[in-house]
Amino acid sequence: MANETLQILLVEDEDPHAELIQRAFEDQTSEFQIHRARSLAEAREYLRVHQPNLIIADWRLPDGESMELLPNTRDPLATPIILMTSYGNERIAVEALKSGALDYVVKSPESMLDMPHAARNAIDQWKARADRIRIQNALTESEAQFRLLAENATDMIARLTTIGELFYVSPACKTILGYLPNELKGMKIFDLIHEEDHASIRELFEQNPGDSPYTVAFRARHKKGTFVWLETSARAILDPVTKRAVEIQSASRDITERKHAEEALQSAHNQLSEAYERTIEGWVRALDLRDRETEGHTQRVTEITLKVARQLGFSEEELSHIRRGALLHDMGKIAIPDEILQKPGPLNEAEWETMRRHPIYAYEMLSPIEYLRPALDIPFYHHERWNGSGYPHGLSGKKIPLSARLFAIVDVWDALRSDRPYRKKLPRDQVIDYLRENSNLLFDPELVDLFLKFVETNRL
Repeated sequence: MANETLQILLVEDEDPHAELIQRAFEDQTSEFQIHRARSLAEAREYLRVHQPNLIIADWRLPDGESMELLPNTRDPLATPIILMTSYGNERIAVEALKSGALDYVVKSPESMLDMPHAARNAIDQWKARADRIRIQNALTESEAQFRLLAENATDMIARLTTIGELFYVSPACKTILGYLPNELKGMKIFDLIHEEDHASIRELFEQNPGDSPYTVAFRARHKKGTFVWLETSARAILDPVTKRAVEIQSASRDITERKHAEEALQSAHNQLSEAYERTIEGWVRALDLRDRETEGHTQRVTEITLKVARQLGFSEEELSHIRRGALLHDMGKIAIPDEILQKPGPLNEAEWETMRRHPIYAYEMLSPIEYLRPALDIPFYHHERWNGSGYPHGLSGKKIPLSARLFAIVDVWDALRSDRPYRKKLPRDQVIDYLRENSNLLFDPELVDLFLKFVETNRL
């Protein structure tokens, strides 16, 4: 309000006094604009049209006392008034201030010349008081709106101290927790929270929270002694100066039914996953029974592949897919005729042509099963070779999926280290030499190095 011209109504019937006061204001800057009235009637007529920032009025006027300009009811936001009198009277001063006057001045040359200073102080004082009143009114209105919303909300609204003590709880607590609001006032929130959920909730109180809302789910004790799941959205109310939390406001809803539904869904999912895993293991056992020369091979290569894959940083979910893929790597051999699959000697070219189709058969059998699609890299690509000489697609280098490149090394290692009807297993050093010789030819050289370090470390 630095550039605002302050309008002052001066109510004074004596010309010398009025002129002295007006001269004092004229000596100031254009901060003030004075309008003079000589009587109460003239002042009332002016006030009917204008709203000055301040009224300076002589106590006694020809048509009455200027106390009549004060509002009938004590209105702290009414136009501020400074009353003047030619003689000091403590009773009049007290009466004037009690009736709403902002100040009381005994006329003297000094006090009248100092009137601009008194006017500034009076206006500043009134503005400060008006600001406080407006803030208080806004807070009162906000509080009323808060309570109106809270009292009618189906969610349980609560206000807590920064140490978790409840000092307001909405009526919805009766429906959600079985308590009346007065039964919860003064209670620590931790007295209601399930012991297993204490740590996560306490952490929210112990850190210095910002004013951003956060949501947390926990179990709260019902009055009957059972526990219900609550989903609570809360935020800290911060002191505008220190930015420290002064209270916590929260809204909680009962999500017990949702939690039970989620648990039932998770249980069903776990049962379905378990059924899938048992089905996969059943397929593997069936294949082992049919192809006795590789019995036990699948379990061994699966275990080794998972151990090495962990060193490559695969996630737990990816490792689950690798495990299934490793178990099912030869699933396509179910479609290979017995005379080829169980032939005791080497296969001829036509037989090899049929055998080389088993990755495609595996893909065709397993890809319609959505659950197994992420696991198909190993069954489909484990016979591809680093130099592109493999099958069924002739992929080369890093175009071959990483899990399939790793499994190819483990698969050859176990095959060469196992007895077959047409040959005995090869010595360990001879198999290591074979992998090194074919590094960068048949196998990914980096994975060969990693695998051979694993072999040495684990004394395979």
